[in-house]
Amino acid sequence: MAPTPHSFLTAPGEQRHGRWRALWETTGSGLLMLLTYSTMEGFTPSLPVLPLLLLSGAILVLLAVRRRYPVTSLLGASAFLGALPAAGLPVAVIAHTTARQLASARRRTSVLFGATGLLVVVAAVVAPLYAAGSRSFGFGLGLVLAATTLLVPGLVGTARGQQDRLLRALGERAAAAEEARRLAESESRTHERSRIAAEMHDLVGHRLSLISLHSGGLEMALGKESPELRDEAALVRKATGDAMRELREVLGVLGPLGRDDTGTGALTDATGTRADIEALAEESRRVGIAVALTWDGPDLDVRPAMVRRAVHRVVRESLTNVHRYAPGSHVTVAVTHTDDRVGLLVRNGAPPSPPPATTGLGTGRGLTGLRERVSLLGGTLDAGPTAAGGFVVTADIRPEPDPEADPADTGEPAPEPLPQPPPARSFDGFQRRAANALTGLLGLAGLAVLMLLSLALFHSARPGSPYVPPEDPRIGMSREEVEDAVGSDSSVVRAAATGREPARPDDVTRCVYPSLPGEHIVPQHVRDDPEIDAWTYDGAAHYLITRYCFRGDELAAIDRFTVPMVSQKPPWEAL
Repeated sequence: MAPTPHSFLTAPGEQRHGRWRALWETTGSGLLMLLTYSTMEGFTPSLPVLPLLLLSGAILVLLAVRRRYPVTSLLGASAFLGALPAAGLPVAVIAHTTARQLASARRRTSVLFGATGLLVVVAAVVAPLYAAGSRSFGFGLGLVLAATTLLVPGLVGTARGQQDRLLRALGERAAAAEEARRLAESESRTHERSRIAAEMHDLVGHRLSLISLHSGGLEMALGKESPELRDEAALVRKATGDAMRELREVLGVLGPLGRDDTGTGALTDATGTRADIEALAEESRRVGIAVALTWDGPDLDVRPAMVRRAVHRVVRESLTNVHRYAPGSHVTVAVTHTDDRVGLLVRNGAPPSPPPATTGLGTGRGLTGLRERVSLLGGTLDAGPTAAGGFVVTADIRPEPDPEADPADTGEPAPEPLPQPPPARSFDGFQRRAANALTGLLGLAGLAVLMLLSLALFHSARPGSPYVPPEDPRIGMSREEVEDAVGSDSSVVRAAATGREPARPDDVTRCVYPSLPGEHIVPQHVRDDPEIDAWTYDGAAHYLITRYCFRGDELAAIDRFTVPMVSQKPPWEAL
């Protein structure tokens, strides 16, 4: 079998840790095999010590390499388990690891059932080496071992493997979602910077066009009055034309991304002023949105175009979100203009009814673009839901941008690093490893109890040997064989035979009078008379006694004789 792919990607430190872990697991499994071997009397093959050691060593080697060769380890260990049931716990660990690593349900099922069949076949073949030793015994033993050491750990390993793969998939999905969010925000920032560059192209291009126009007029005027300055005016006009051409080459391709040509979105010199913001509010009122506008401070017409357009974009995007997600709600727009800041607040209440399903969910890129635009001006923007169920957007913008900031810089911003979990402390790692080790030991202990109880029940339910009646005594049998067949000597029967038994044969050393009751002898006329109960008649009843006489330890004679039965009636009734 080929090694698992991840085995080639482990770091040297992890490989060393894996070798130490394999050493400890092998040592512990060897001790468990010794303990199990001592408690499985009757389930141990009658093999020499060397084959038993070789079988045990092979199983421990398969246990050590089970993570790299899971299928081969399980099939080999299952075959060896049929010959050495004491290795049940190490094989259970191999089955758990194999089922945990195999992701294909079909392959996992095939491997587990293949290992089960191999175990049962080997156990049935090796069964004559056991004390009980029949093929049916080996077949049943293989089924019990397969159920307790292969199927149960395999099911637990399957559940653990599915849990591991689910957690891994969830982690990868969360990482992919986080990366997609980061890329979307980066795209939004780039889009907003492109929009700003397009706006600057329009603004600067317009100013350069004016300079070029005035330079041309100056050149024409100086041609008659001061020919010596005409060349200077021509040089200014030519430099202005070159600047316009270079500006188009650098920023002209970005213009269509953010250009609005009609309505309140048209970018003009009035964009972002008080009249422009009032026009945005009035446009929302015409579609049924109640907008209350407050303006505190002077107008923004004296501020740079970048600041005014940022104010315009924040208010416009916020009102657009209200139209989309909170139609019918009340909106408050507040602008505060001081010497050191321009503050914006757009707050809406909870909508009276949910928005139509056709509006869908937003991408969140609009707020990301606004935040990028405001941050380029050295300001901040916050947005989020309110406790009453509405939404609020606040922005704080510098009235004069930082002169060192380059708003036309359209380069890709540095990606934000993904949030990393805090480093785990060594004590926490030790606790986690200790908990995992304790859980594994408890699982092995429960599995050992289950396996031993199953084997004990199987052994007790096994049918015993059929009953063979003892052989009737015959001349030449030993005294022990006779006593096993008829019982031991009885002093009561010996006393009843005293004085009434026949003479003993010559050379007899000992006679035995078994304690079995003799035959109840009733006369024929009593048996033929229906008025007399033969079982209570004692007038002429006799007992038949059998005597076994031995010459040394060998049965020499068997004599049968009768003695009268003693009456059970009192003397006065017998008269």
